Amino acid sequence: MGTNIGLMELVFRSERRRTLLIFLKDGPRSIDEIQEHLSVDSVSILPQLKRLKDRELIIQKGHTYELSVMGKAIVDKMSPLLDTLEVFEDNFDYWSRRSFDGIPHVLRSRILELKNCKLIRPDLSHMFELDPKFVENLLLSKQVLSFSSYFHPSLVSLYLEIAKKEAQISLILAEPVLKRFKADYSESFQTLVQFEHVSLSLFPKNSKLAGVTVTDRFFLLTILPQVKFFEHESLFSSEPQALKWGTDLFSYLQEEAVPVSAKTNPIIL
Repeated sequence: MGTNIGLMELVFRSERRRTLLIFLKDGPRSIDEIQEHLSVDSVSILPQLKRLKDRELIIQKGHTYELSVMGKAIVDKMSPLLDTLEVFEDNFDYWSRRSFDGIPHVLRSRILELKNCKLIRPDLSHMFELDPKFVENLLLSKQVLSFSSYFHPSLVSLYLEIAKKEAQISLILAEPVLKRFKADYSESFQTLVQFEHVSLSLFPKNSKLAGVTVTDRFFLLTILPQVKFFEHESLFSSEPQALKWGTDLFSYLQEEAVPVSAKTNPIIL
């Protein structure tokens, strides 16, 4: 009966079989190792092993089991899909209401790298305040890459504070944000751009992102919703792969950005 089941159903219908196949990705495993990893007894796992053996997805060699060539090919493609599904499932309401227009296709295909991101959602009494966890980590960061298409007054003093600590800072601001920074916080602006370790750039296009910040400590992503209003909800992570994803997104934005200074760029004078 097991040989009549389709491979798609065989692999994806059972979470236990999926977990088993992924566990074997790193090499042969004994039955004891399999039982311990899946927290099952032999009575529960042996029928699943037989089904996978019957369809030649795994091979038994003595007392160990390993992926077949076909099994390896399937698992190599299965893992990224499952990881991507997990990213969306963990914060489904957030992703389902967001526009992906500001994320390049190459990074959309790497969404799986944003596993274990936590959703930052301010309550009504703190709706217009920066998240404390964001502030705490930003003040401890030694390298900061940040893009913003919206203005938050509290960021002005924060960036000045970390600049005085000699943190390496690279800021990309949308034109309205840059103009308001220069007009309403002229003294702070002039002070910030004088630091040699601070670079400031203008993003001349209509950005589809609200903001992204990536430092040596964390990654924060704020995506504009599909509807025409701004929800100050963000995804936060300290995972190395999320930091790499955020750095690559910032590099993509930087390719379109124009370096500016208080003295040389007429747009902000």
